[in-house]
Amino acid sequence: MTSAVQAYHDLLSDQIAADTQGALNDQLARRGLVFGGRPLCTVLRPRFFTLAQYQLLSSRVRVLMRAFGAAHRAAMASAEVRAQFRLADWEETLIGWDPGYDMPSPTSRLDAFVVDHDGAAPTMALTEYNGETPAGPGFNDALSDAFMDLPAMREFARSYQVTPIPARHGVLHVLLDAYRQWSGGSGRPSVAILDWPDVPTYNEFVMFRGHLTDLGIPCVIADPGEVEYRDGKLYAGDVAVDLVYKRVLLHELVQKLGVDTPLLRAVRDGKVCMVNSPRGKILHKKASLAVLTDERNRGLFDAEAVQAIRDFVPWTRVVEERRTVHHEAEVDLVPHVLRNRERFVLKPNDDYGGAGIVLGWTVDDAEWEQALARALAAPYIVQERVAIPYEPYPSMDGDRVVVAERMIDTAPFVSYGAHCDGVLTRLSTAALLNVTAGGGSTVPSFTVDPR
Repeated sequence: MTSAVQAYHDLLSDQIAADTQGALNDQLARRGLVFGGRPLCTVLRPRFFTLAQYQLLSSRVRVLMRAFGAAHRAAMASAEVRAQFRLADWEETLIGWDPGYDMPSPTSRLDAFVVDHDGAAPTMALTEYNGETPAGPGFNDALSDAFMDLPAMREFARSYQVTPIPARHGVLHVLLDAYRQWSGGSGRPSVAILDWPDVPTYNEFVMFRGHLTDLGIPCVIADPGEVEYRDGKLYAGDVAVDLVYKRVLLHELVQKLGVDTPLLRAVRDGKVCMVNSPRGKILHKKASLAVLTDERNRGLFDAEAVQAIRDFVPWTRVVEERRTVHHEAEVDLVPHVLRNRERFVLKPNDDYGGAGIVLGWTVDDAEWEQALARALAAPYIVQERVAIPYEPYPSMDGDRVVVAERMIDTAPFVSYGAHCDGVLTRLSTAALLNVTAGGGSTVPSFTVDPR
C-alpha cells in the first residue's frame, strides 16, 4: 500500500487539504460522528488495504475464532477449564441461562496489531477479544460514507478503485438471525437498543435505530434501568420488546442495578432475546487469551489453531503464584514478571477504555512492583509486549497539512463467531492506543486497486 498512500498524500496541497478538512468537519457534524464530544476522526486519509491483505486478515480471523470457539465449549463443559477465565459468582449464574441461539457472541470484535513487512506476510498480534458489546460498526460505515465524498478522495478515485469495507450489515444479520433461532419463526421483532444515555457511543445507537427502521423493524433506544418486565413481556416505555441489542456492559448493569433487574429476569425466563448473551462474557474476559496460550490447554485445539495461536496471540497468563512455560523455559511466574517489566503489560481481566492497564516499560521498578501486587489481589492478566505498527497520516496544523507517524491498530468485526465483517481502525500518538482514553482517532477502511 506504500504507493497508494504516497499517491494520496501527494494530492494534498495545502488548499486541497484545507478543503478536505472543511468537508470532513461538515460531514462529522451532520452525521453525529463524535465520541465523548470529540470529533471521531482527526486525520485526512482513511486506512488502505489491498484485497489480498483483507483476505489474509479474514483467513486469520477464521482460524482464531475456531480456537476461541473450542475454548468456549470446553469452558461450558468443564468447571476446571471455566475457572481459568476467573468469572464472578453472578457471571457463573448468568452463563447457565440458555440464550435461545447457537453462538455465545453473534457479534464481536478482535483487537490486534498488524505489522507489514516488505516481501513477506504481515505479522499479527491479537491483544484482546471483545465478545460482549463491540462498539464501532455503525461509526465505521458512517465514516466510510463521509470519506467517499471528500475532495481528496474524489481526486484519488480517479487513479484508484476505492471500495469501502462495510461492518454494520454483519451486526444487523446476526441480530435478526439470533432472533429467528430464539423465536423459531420468521417475523419481524420489536427491537430495543439498551445502554446508559450518557455513553459516548450514543450517536451510534441512533444510527442503528435508523438502519433498523429503514428495514421496517421498529426500534427504540432505552435506558436499561427504565425498562419494565410485566405480564411475561419486557417493555421500554409502552413498547413491548422482542429483541434487545445489548450495548450496556453486564458488569456495569449489575453494579448499578443488581442481578434481579427486569432485563435480566426477562432473559432468564426466555421472554426476550438478547444479543450478545451472558455466555459471551466468558470469552470477553481478557483471561481468554491466557486460556489460548497456556500450555495446559494445548489439547483443546486442532493443529491449525495451535499454530495460529503460536503465531498471532502474544504469551498471556492470569497473574497468580504458579510455575508456567515462557518461550520453552519453565519459570516462576510472579518473580519472572517482576524481573522483566519492560517485556510485559498488566491488564484487568474485565475493563475497557484502557482503565487499569500498566505498561511495564513506562514505569519504574517500584511502580511495577506495586502494580503487580494489585494484580495478584484482583483478577488480572500479564501479557507479553508486542510490536506496535506505525503509518503516516495527514492532518491540518493551522492552514497547512502535516504528515506524521501514528500508531495504528486493526480491530476486525466478527459475525457468527467466524466471519470477518469490516475493520475498525484506530490511530494514536500515545503509548496506550485507545480512543476512549482520549487523543485518538478512528478512520474507515477501504480496499484500493490501481485503475
